[in-house]
Amino acid sequence: MAYGTKIITLDNGYHLWTHTEGQGDIQLLCLHGGPGGTHEYYENFAEKLAPLGVQVSMYDQLGSWYSDQPDFTKQENIDKFLNIDYFIDEVEEVRVKLGLDSFYLIGQSWGGALVQEYALKYGDHLKGAIISSMTDDINEYLANVNAIRAKELDADALAYMQECEKTGDLDNARYQGYVDILNDGYVDRKKPAQIAHLVSTMAEPVYNYFQGNNEFVVTGKLKDWSTRDRIKNITVPTLITFGEHETMPLATAKRMSETIPHARLVTTPEGGHHHMIDNAPVYFDHLSTFLADVENDNFKD
Repeated sequence: MAYGTKIITLDNGYHLWTHTEGQGDIQLLCLHGGPGGTHEYYENFAEKLAPLGVQVSMYDQLGSWYSDQPDFTKQENIDKFLNIDYFIDEVEEVRVKLGLDSFYLIGQSWGGALVQEYALKYGDHLKGAIISSMTDDINEYLANVNAIRAKELDADALAYMQECEKTGDLDNARYQGYVDILNDGYVDRKKPAQIAHLVSTMAEPVYNYFQGNNEFVVTGKLKDWSTRDRIKNITVPTLITFGEHETMPLATAKRMSETIPHARLVTTPEGGHHHMIDNAPVYFDHLSTFLADVENDNFKD
């Protein structure tokens, strides 16, 4: 497989930015979160996994950062591209165009939802799946973030957020200040310089359509998403990795690990939603151990 940056042309005519680093026989394809995020928190994965001989490929999904961004003011583009089925099939097309097979697929947050869906539809191509910080049921996520808000904010602040959400007034400074408090505690506990930008890298039309205004409300298309009744059909070895101080409910992670036939749950102390950054040594130890165990036919649920 080609090393370095490659722009691939999808069958629909749009272009995706991809990048491959690392040497070895183990192939790992990385799916970023958001929806509408970027590849950036995967940029050190090849270095961290080099002792195992892992070749790491990452890409920005359609609509995101370096890849093409369709005009999402047009309903035809919304209908065609802003749905989970499109993004699952996009993963498969990227796999084919990068020449991957018998590979590992890792997804963070929204990417973890795509990992679940891809494993259910195209699992024959997978050697293993890594679900990083993603529930299988949005309703359980909402219950958890509501509990977080009630714990972290006083009654007046919580009531103010709820009133803003009721009226749709989500962009005012006071509301966003409370969002920042919650983000600092549970999403971006560390803010490394290498992913800081003068301009926002978030593809807001994509994020807003699927998620909503922020991580602590779900008003978009994801509000009804669930694989809870289907994940029992994921057959490949699966690692479920959550931060111990994040937005996703650990109780759900435990249930998922008990439902997927060949799954292992690991958690990262002091890790928020981006626990690969918050506590990298523990995160990469868990990931490396999983990859080595599967490769050596030593994986135990």
